[in-house]
Amino acid sequence: MWEFRSINFWRAVFAEFFGTMFFVFFGMGAALRWTTGPHQVLHVALCFGLAAATLIQSIGHISGGHINPAVTFAYLVGAQLSLFRAIFYIIAQCLGAVAGAAVLYGVTPANMRGNMALNTLQPGISQGMATTVEIILTLQLVVCTFAVTDERRNGRLGSAALSIGFSVTIGHLMGMYYTGAGMNPARSFAPAVLFRNFTNHWVYWVGPIIGGAIGAVLYDFILFPRVKGLSERLAVLKGSRSQDNDNQQDPRGEPIELKTQAL
Repeated sequence: MWEFRSINFWRAVFAEFFGTMFFVFFGMGAALRWTTGPHQVLHVALCFGLAAATLIQSIGHISGGHINPAVTFAYLVGAQLSLFRAIFYIIAQCLGAVAGAAVLYGVTPANMRGNMALNTLQPGISQGMATTVEIILTLQLVVCTFAVTDERRNGRLGSAALSIGFSVTIGHLMGMYYTGAGMNPARSFAPAVLFRNFTNHWVYWVGPIIGGAIGAVLYDFILFPRVKGLSERLAVLKGSRSQDNDNQQDPRGEPIELKTQAL
């Protein structure tokens, strides 16, 4: 409960709400079809990727810049944040996504609003195919995120935020042809709530959550294992490591601003 009493904890929760709200607003806004014809996939992918990079750079030092329940769940699987924090992050992300989608809905002409339902299975794509694609898309995102923000890594070059943005971009460049490229349950949840359409919606939760969990296990236990005992992992999950204190605002490790500078 020390986190609950920490002002930095609530700043971090608000940062996740704020970051996800703007991520959804800009990403879904770019995906609106103002003319007839297919999506301009490159345009949409770049907007989602650049939005992710910008927002992670902006709030990473406050909350870690997850802006995605699948990423938060992945860090929970890797025992890098408490269950308490993860629950509040996911709630904040979902509420932020709905807020961003609602604002976009309000400023969009009525005849264009139907285009906001971006995540739909393309013709010929079964639920099993779609879930597999979402798993793979999110897996690569989580492995990238874990790798570029790993405080144990020496001599890394470039911007972590931009690397994650590129990961989001490549996921959309491929995934939009299959599922609309969910990769983020909160982003998929927002239009489903606004339009009260939850057809195949479970795909956009199950796929990214499984992909995030696999990515965490793959990186933290196989590719670059963390030497942590069971008791230490449980202590993190329970949030009992108050010695990591109020001053540690980034649950990923060292302050993210040190990780996202171009070296």
